[in-house]
Amino acid sequence: MRLAAVEEISFKSQDGTPIHGFLVRPLDYQSGTRVPTVLNIHGGPVSQFSNEFDLEWQLLAAEGFAVVAANPRGSSGRGEKFSTAIYADWGNKDSQDVLAAVDYAVSIGVADPERLGVGGWSYGGILTNQVIARDRRFKAAISGAGQSNALAGYGTDQYVREYEAELGTPWGNPDVYQRVSFPFFHADRIITPTLFMCGEKDFNVPLLNSEQMYQALKSLGRETQLVIYPGQFHGISVPSYRRDRQTRYLAWYKRYLMETGSRAAAR
Repeated sequence: MRLAAVEEISFKSQDGTPIHGFLVRPLDYQSGTRVPTVLNIHGGPVSQFSNEFDLEWQLLAAEGFAVVAANPRGSSGRGEKFSTAIYADWGNKDSQDVLAAVDYAVSIGVADPERLGVGGWSYGGILTNQVIARDRRFKAAISGAGQSNALAGYGTDQYVREYEAELGTPWGNPDVYQRVSFPFFHADRIITPTLFMCGEKDFNVPLLNSEQMYQALKSLGRETQLVIYPGQFHGISVPSYRRDRQTRYLAWYKRYLMETGSRAAAR
């Protein structure tokens, strides 16, 4: 089996903050060509991408996609100040950081700016929702076990102590809850075709969060789908479901990013 090379990258965010990440070029990549590119966002948010095998990246690379991934503010491994930079301010600085990763991939001539996708699971899904509500350049998005409305999360997931410590209570700080719920309260800004996915019994980031955003985009007439995995929790564990998820990832990105290939090749 051949694997695509994974290279470390460094770049600056919009405000000059240094950000670290990774770039995976497609197998058989020809230097100087622009290719469809997926921005992959990790969960957590206190987590990080590191030098280890990532099946999703390799599957995308094998199908002709480049993958760009960042460790935005909120990630671990870079000190407390870096991790707490998004405290009570989800989707602001971290959106800037992951979008800077896309800008970097475009600037070096790898990413085709007309064929960009974005996706992630858990906080990766949360930040995916934030990104597509703030930036309309993406032609496809996949939001796995995500959330856009913190008011819906309060009291329905496992994080009530964290909500109250970081955001306060909804009745005491409604402006803070609305600020971190930017994608839900500005769903009309989203034009990206979006696939929502979640486990039926997820108590970490419950299904109702994906259902809300799916319904919002349906009501707006946007292209969207919702996939629910029966009996599954936050992690998808049934082998056939895991395979189905990867198959749907590839199909969604191919549908919206590959069909413009002839136009891209002509440039």
